[in-house]
Amino acid sequence: MELQDRIIAQFHTSIDVKVHAVETLTPVIAHASEMMLHCLLNEGKILCCGNGRSAIDAQLFATQLLNRFDRDRPGLPAMALSSDAATLTAIASEYSYSDVFSKQTRALGQPGDILLVLSSSGRSANIVQAIQAAHDRDMMVIALTGHDGGDIAALLRPEEVELRVPSDQPVRIQEVHTLIVHCLCDLIDHQLFGGEG
Repeated sequence: MELQDRIIAQFHTSIDVKVHAVETLTPVIAHASEMMLHCLLNEGKILCCGNGRSAIDAQLFATQLLNRFDRDRPGLPAMALSSDAATLTAIASEYSYSDVFSKQTRALGQPGDILLVLSSSGRSANIVQAIQAAHDRDMMVIALTGHDGGDIAALLRPEEVELRVPSDQPVRIQEVHTLIVHCLCDLIDHQLFGGEG
């Protein structure tokens, strides 16, 4: 039974973090979706970035906006800055890995666009620099973090949004980040196209 007990414990821990997150983050997720809606309605785009598992969630968000979430609808402008291996490795090789997202943000971002960043620790140097680049380009930032928010929390402006998962376990934080990404996609679809989806 030891293996099955470990499985049950994993499920229960995940559920507990999600229950706590929904109690604290629901209005903030709704607000973030409204910011994204405003950006898209004003012909802006959403750039996304993260490292490791967070890069996967950034790519998931961009894919679900560009293609579809759970209904057929026109594609929406979003781009994951972690998707282009040639660009990432060129910047990392010729400059620094800390610059891989900030150089892209400065090149691709426009005033009124949104930068969506994902970091379970809130301390990734390349994410911090991307936020600084977004501010330089007069973009808004929405940050998915965890634990204490790290360096990212201190960088955000009062009008920006931090979705901080109430956990210090990276795996649990990342599980909730994926769910938040799904919620944002659902809310954008609902607000733009109506219906139940």
